Amino acid sequence: MRNIISVSVIIGIFIISVTTTSFAASLFQQRCAGCHGSTGNKHALGTSPLLKGQSKEDIIKKLNGYQEGTYGGSKKNIMQSQVKSLSDEQIEKLAEEISGF
Repeated sequence: MRNIISVSVIIGIFIISVTTTSFAASLFQQRCAGCHGSTGNKHALGTSPLLKGQSKEDIIKKLNGYQEGTYGGSKKNIMQSQVKSLSDEQIEKLAEEISGF
């Protein structure tokens, strides 16, 4: 019985991990990759800094700034439309995904 419970817990943790990773990767592909490249290696609209190599903390700060309208230059409206509906948890997962590039 103990073995069954242990295996069930391990499988549950694995499923949560895969689902979270897949969610963040999918969110990035849907909302970000078109402009920033599939691994954050493209200058969006030819002007933005690369996402690749940025820390999770910096990405969270910038995404929150876009949501609040306190970060970004002349093209921030594009980013605001991409991030305005994201929850804090989604921003954290997305930033974790991006910082791994």
